[in-house]
Amino acid sequence: MDFLRGRLSLAVAIGAIFGALSRFYITEFAKAIFGKDLGFYGTFLINVSGCFLIAYILTLAFENIRSISPELRLMTTTGFCGAYTTFSTYGLESKGFLDKGDITMLLIYWVGSAIVGMIGVQMGVFLARSSIQ
Repeated sequence: MDFLRGRLSLAVAIGAIFGALSRFYITEFAKAIFGKDLGFYGTFLINVSGCFLIAYILTLAFENIRSISPELRLMTTTGFCGAYTTFSTYGLESKGFLDKGDITMLLIYWVGSAIVGMIGVQMGVFLARSSIQ
């Protein structure tokens, strides 16, 4: 049991390294393209793609569409997606819009992230299910 727990912990840690680095580079890329004040576009992209990825992987695994080892599942979902997605940053950026009095951007970003994130989840489930054909 301890050996398995160690392997699972290592899988999560490895995934987290790549998730955190991906988040960092995508955020920096968005800032370079859109400017520092519009860097939240990177957070938006990360949240939506993270929703898609976790739904895709877990649909493959839990609906027995593809055989995915526990280590790979934990590496990609808990590790990678856990470090990659940025809900805490999303909350902080939302507060920033509120502090600036920019209610329009707050609502677009806040509601848009939730709606498009759910679309990402639905697309992940759909693509995972359609990959068996």
